[in-house]
Amino acid sequence: MAATLTLLKLPILPNKPLLLPRPSTSKLVPLPSFYSKLDIPKVSISPNPQKFPFLDQNIDALKPAFLSLTAITFPFLLEPKDALAVGGEFGILEGRSFALIHPIVMGSFFFYTLWAGYLGWQWRRVRTIQNEINELKKQVKPTPVTPDGKPVETSPSPVELQIQQLTEERKELIKGSYKDRHFNAGSILLGFGVLESIGGGVNTWFRTGKLFPGPHLFAGTAITVLWALAAALVPSMQKGNETARNLHIALNTLNVLLFVWQIPTGIDIVFKVFEFTTWP
Repeated sequence: MAATLTLLKLPILPNKPLLLPRPSTSKLVPLPSFYSKLDIPKVSISPNPQKFPFLDQNIDALKPAFLSLTAITFPFLLEPKDALAVGGEFGILEGRSFALIHPIVMGSFFFYTLWAGYLGWQWRRVRTIQNEINELKKQVKPTPVTPDGKPVETSPSPVELQIQQLTEERKELIKGSYKDRHFNAGSILLGFGVLESIGGGVNTWFRTGKLFPGPHLFAGTAITVLWALAAALVPSMQKGNETARNLHIALNTLNVLLFVWQIPTGIDIVFKVFEFTTWP
C-alpha cells in the first residue's frame, strides 16, 4: 500500500517544459585517436537496421519482460521511509484524535466490566438464594394440629421469617432481569472489546510504523484472550455446569486485575501520544 501511495506522489509529467540545449557555436578541436596510438582496428556498427534484423525482433519480444521486471522491482528502489506507516500518508489516522480513541474506549470498558460483573453476581444470587430457601425449608418443624385436624395458629419461627425474607428478595431480583442484562453486557464487551484491542495495535502501527512489545501490549493481549475464554464457557453454564460457572467467574476476576494493572502503562502511552502527535 505504501508503495502504491508513493507512486501517486511521483511527478510523472514535468511541471516545466523541457528545454533543449542550445547548439554550441564553439569549434571542436579533434583529439588524437586512441585507436591510432595503439594500432587497434576500429569496429564500426552500421546504423542500418536491415543488416541486423534479428536484433529488432529480440528487443520487441523482450519489451513486456522489461516492463514487468520494472514494475516488480520499483517498490524496492524506494526510500525505506516510504514503506513505513508514518510520514503523513494516512492523514488523520496518524493524528492525535484517532490515537485517543483507544484509551477513551478501553477506559470506559474498564468501568463497564465492573458493571457487567455486578449484573452477573446478581444473576448468580437469584440462583443461589433459591438453594438457601430450599435448605431452610428442611429445618421448618411441622405445624401442630388440633385433634380435629385443624392447624394451630402460632407465631412464625425465626427460620420461617428468614424464608419469607429471602423469598421477597428473590422476587425483587427476578424483576431486575439480571440474566438478560448480564448476557447483553458480556456480548458488548466481547465484540467491541476485541475490536478495540486490535484497533489499538493498528493505531500504534499507523503512528510509528511498528509495535512495541511490553507490559501494556502483553496485558492487553491476555485480557482479549480471557474475554474469549469466558464467553466460550457460556453454553456449559446454560446447561447448569457449576464448574464452568466458577471458572467463568475466575477468568473474569483475573481479567479485572489485569485491567487495573494495565492502567498505569496506558496513562504513560497517552502522555507520549500528546508529546509526539498533533491535532487532529
